[in-house]
Amino acid sequence: MLAGALFFQYVVGLAPCELCIWQRWPHLAAVILGLVVWFVPSAWLMALGALAVATSGGLGIYHTGVERGWWPGPDTCSGTTDISAMSPEALLNHIMAAPVVRCTDVAWEMLGLSMASWNAILSFALAAIWIVAMRRA
Repeated sequence: MLAGALFFQYVVGLAPCELCIWQRWPHLAAVILGLVVWFVPSAWLMALGALAVATSGGLGIYHTGVERGWWPGPDTCSGTTDISAMSPEALLNHIMAAPVVRCTDVAWEMLGLSMASWNAILSFALAAIWIVAMRRA
């Protein structure tokens, strides 16, 4: 999953939003746990791996909801900040600090599902694989 995200960023040229980055961290944790489990098989480490990718899946669901307007996203990347009471200087500072990619924009989709939606589906599938491996250990 992490390799796919990096491929889309560096090869395809799709810049990630803040929520996209949040979804990557649990996958990185799962990769590290997977390397540790490779050398030191441990059921509780496998459970942590399952929890890590399930966390990314949960973030994927949250991001999907933000993209579809089901709920608000973080003010820092959703463009929902109330600017009506800002001074011109504060407004300029807010604009200059704004991320290039908004969390509400869908950069890529397949079969009607955004990258965040696919991350959720595949992350929960990976969590199931971690759980199966844990039960066999």
